[in-house]
Amino acid sequence: MPTATGSGGAVASAEFNASKAGIEILKSGGNAIDAAVAVASTLGVTEPFVAGPGGGGFMMIYLAKTKQVITIDGREMCPAACTPNLFIDPATGKPYAFQDARISGLSVGVPGMVAQWAKAVELYGKKSLRTDLKPAIEVAKRGFAVTPDFQQQEQKALTALQAFTPSRKLFLTSDGQPLPVGYRFRNPDLARTYQKIASEGPDWLYTGQLGREIARTVQHPPVYPGTPLTVRPGIMTARDIANYTAKLRTPTHVSYRGLDVYGMAPPSSGGITTGEALNILSHWNLSAEPRAQALFQYLESSRLAFADRNAYIGDADYEPVPQAGLLDPAYAATRSCLITDHALTSPAAPGKPFPPYADCSAPAATQNPVHEGTQTNHLVTADKWGNVVSYTNTIEQLAGSGITVPGRGFLLNNEMTDFDFAPSAPGVYDPNLPAPGKRPRSSMNPTIVFKDGAPYFTVGSPGGATIITTVLQILLNRIDFGMSLPEAIAAPRASQRNGAKTDAEPDFANSAVGQQLVAQYGEQFNVLSGPVMPRDSYIGNATGIQFLPGGRFTAAAEPVRLGGGSALVVHP
Repeated sequence: MPTATGSGGAVASAEFNASKAGIEILKSGGNAIDAAVAVASTLGVTEPFVAGPGGGGFMMIYLAKTKQVITIDGREMCPAACTPNLFIDPATGKPYAFQDARISGLSVGVPGMVAQWAKAVELYGKKSLRTDLKPAIEVAKRGFAVTPDFQQQEQKALTALQAFTPSRKLFLTSDGQPLPVGYRFRNPDLARTYQKIASEGPDWLYTGQLGREIARTVQHPPVYPGTPLTVRPGIMTARDIANYTAKLRTPTHVSYRGLDVYGMAPPSSGGITTGEALNILSHWNLSAEPRAQALFQYLESSRLAFADRNAYIGDADYEPVPQAGLLDPAYAATRSCLITDHALTSPAAPGKPFPPYADCSAPAATQNPVHEGTQTNHLVTADKWGNVVSYTNTIEQLAGSGITVPGRGFLLNNEMTDFDFAPSAPGVYDPNLPAPGKRPRSSMNPTIVFKDGAPYFTVGSPGGATIITTVLQILLNRIDFGMSLPEAIAAPRASQRNGAKTDAEPDFANSAVGQQLVAQYGEQFNVLSGPVMPRDSYIGNATGIQFLPGGRFTAAAEPVRLGGGSALVVHP
């Protein structure tokens, strides 16, 4: 079911087995942090093309006892041999084609997922990593029935999966095709991998045998002899893997309509971009406006916030990200005044988030193409003690790099392609170029909203750069438009990311309000369609929890998108 109301704890994710794993841990005395690790590790089994130990993510935790919001950055890291020319073809001096860069060892970043799980449980869990991995191990052993969406994911990732011998062996039929719906998919290799991590701890990956195997796989990809692709080797070493740490970060924070909205700081752009857009939108009383006018302002605020995102946000350990300026309401005033009664032309130029802030002006701009994969996952957990987790993680594109670590049961990410391959124009500053040890800019956007100092609701979504607009639109639906959280998640979506056209689900573009946005406000839509691949007509796959009086919850997942998600509570 996509919604569940009750007490004792709550979980929502994209998939039933994963949500059930979280509930099992909560029922056995684990807290929201333990449950989140159980859900995420189980998604590595049941959603292997978007999750698992070969990826990374961003986890936001609210600790009820100390009233703190903590974030853990488990983003993948560029190897020590990285240079800004990582994806420049030395033969031509030009960037590789995206798929050439992706289906290669070059695209693989040092995985942060297991380090993140271990740190979260060690610092804030009530159980152990060993206990929290048990449900995933059981699901990997017994298997599950292939769903239509699982098969669609295989179909969409087929080129990448077919390119590598262990990926074909694990995920495809004997003739290299997607598994049939209903087939019982088991992954004993991943069960053994999780058992080793459970018994020996994360060091088995980061300084031990598994780390050496990952590095060897990246440097010498196990290419299928019949593939027509040219697969480039990677530069990751075992030392790179040993040098990885999951980092505690200070969350972003803005006030919106009297609520406190906490988001993820760099290297994610989610919290800053959403926060800037909310600051821009605070200049209008959206709830009192005609819906078309309010949605027009939503689209335009997002257009301008994305212009700033692309110009200024990268890994703040390496780049001088002007976070204070970007989240300053006074700066937002210099952006909101650009929004009149007609859609701006994209690419809209970035502003100047450095005080004293300039007046309202809009010079011309250029921007880079964005290759962020839309294939991610988001999960939320809450427990009876009041702790909350909002957690987005991924291996980037569907099936990541396509490379399965031989005998280990999981795919490696292609997260390094989230770096810009080259500046948008010669000599233009770009905060998101590769560098040794640097983490690529992300759009992952785990969000917790507080009312009067207590959690009000939490939400997040997959979707690459559309994550930011999905979360922003759900916030407006819930806060400004008076929808319940399940309604806010189910509502049709549109995503403006400083592009000439706004990506829109058919139900948004074809509605009366959507047509009014075109006719009256000059918006242009790219209407998503997926008759062959229905997942292509959707934006995001959100999950959230609404906190109710008396320690009760409503957990909510998608009712329709990608086959619908799963929401459960301990005591319905």
